[in-house]
Amino acid sequence: MRKRLSDGADLPSWFTPPEIATELRRSFPTRSEQGFTVFFTGLAGAGKSSIARELHALLQERDARHITLLDGDVVRTHLSSELGYSRADRDLNISRLGFVAGEITKHRGIVICAAIAPYATARHDVRRSISAAGGFVLVHVDASLQLCEARDRKGLYAKARAGLVDQFTGISDPYQAPDDADVVIDSGSESPVAAAGRIVAHLKREGYLKA
Repeated sequence: MRKRLSDGADLPSWFTPPEIATELRRSFPTRSEQGFTVFFTGLAGAGKSSIARELHALLQERDARHITLLDGDVVRTHLSSELGYSRADRDLNISRLGFVAGEITKHRGIVICAAIAPYATARHDVRRSISAAGGFVLVHVDASLQLCEARDRKGLYAKARAGLVDQFTGISDPYQAPDDADVVIDSGSESPVAAAGRIVAHLKREGYLKA
């Protein structure tokens, strides 16, 4: 029943009276009317924020739903400033990010999250909680460590290799690449504009955006 409601299909009269079907459609809107979250994960410097900004611009052009961009650095500054970079603190930061995204999604908004989110368990927890409220799309921005280091204008990778920055993802702390990504972007060969366009195409195929 929920799948038919999500797909916008009719509920047969033999299954439920028309009056009940109308109320169910109000409670369980089609995917194109639900909120959803696009969650970017990848190494620092992979290109998550650049693609997220392009996606934000594309969605603003075509959808009337409210769109919120939650960048990992901004969330760290304003929501998790007291946290460090231990696994427990990283997981708590992603949990907070997921909670905010879930609340917006529940109220039929669109959320774009861009965070390193290095651990699979934390990402699975966020997917599960947000999926209970609306749609969830995991995007892995895949880039080699060498490419990320070459793009590093702040010199953080160099500092991490010199031992000046502890628990740095990809150097002294692991990144668990997702095996459940809905979209994989090779940022070494795909521009942010092209990557954002491919994500929009995926959202259309899945019914989150009207064709």
